[in-house]
Order: sequence, then structure tokens, then C-alpha cells
Amino acid sequence: MYRVGIITASDKGSRGERPDQSAGVITGIITALGWKVVSCRLVPDDPAIIKDALLALADEEKLDLILTTGGTGLAPRDHTPEATKAVIEKEVPGIAEAMRAESMKKTPRAMLSRAVAGVRGQTLIINLPGSPKAVRECLAAILPALPHGLEILTGRGGECGAE
Repeated sequence: MYRVGIITASDKGSRGERPDQSAGVITGIITALGWKVVSCRLVPDDPAIIKDALLALADEEKLDLILTTGGTGLAPRDHTPEATKAVIEKEVPGIAEAMRAESMKKTPRAMLSRAVAGVRGQTLIINLPGSPKAVRECLAAILPALPHGLEILTGRGGECGAE
């Protein structure tokens, strides 16, 4: 079982002006896999606050996977990719590429996503979009590869050479 954290970046959500629906969607999908959501944070679209939340979940709570939602577009207050890039040690570009490719089948606006994915220590960090519908679509695109990636990253896979 993998330990997962969710960070929602939303100014309105953090002020209580809008409900955070995407975190609930993520939680439902993750728990259906048998994984455990151990931390769920709702923070403003502030790069320093997002960065601090990522560091706390990766370095202090030592989570296996952190999924962010929101802040990946072109709005002046969208800072999630920059905060993520500031904390990761290596990028995993195929994850964001797969999400954009799948989303492009549904809307040309998917090309405007600046989402990134990467690794910090033994934690995989993935930026998801902010809308519940887009979260579902993006997770569906990447979930087939995540168990294998997390096995490799965390060292909790099978025996050497086992598939």
C-alpha cells in the first residue's frame, strides 16, 4: 500500500469561497486502488506555500506519492509547476506528456497545461489540473504505469528481475 498526499492550490478554496472538489475525486480514485491518502492540504496559489507543503509531505512525512491539483495553467496566480520544479531532484516528463496527450483527445486547451512530474528522494510528485473532470481523465491516463514506477522508486517491488 502506498501513502499518498494531496495538495490543492486554490486561492478561493483556501479562503473558503469555493469547495475543493478535485481532492475528493483524487481520494476516491486512490483509495479504490488500495492506497492510503494520509494528508490532504488546501493552500493558496502562493509559490512559497506550495513549495513548503511539498517539502513537508516529501521530506517530513516521507510519502510515496504527492498529487497536486490546480495552479497549472496560464493565470498570473498559477505557480504549482514552478514550486514543484523548485523541489524535485529529477523530472519525469513522460507523465505530464501522457496526461497532455490524452487530454488533447478531448480538448485543444490541454496544450496550455504546464503540469510537471518529478522525484524528490523516494517521493513521486505529479501536478494534476484543477477541474474534477480533468483530474479523472489525467489519472486514467497515468495510473497504469504508476504502480510500477512507485515499486522502482520506493524499492518495494518484486525480486530482482521479476516482472
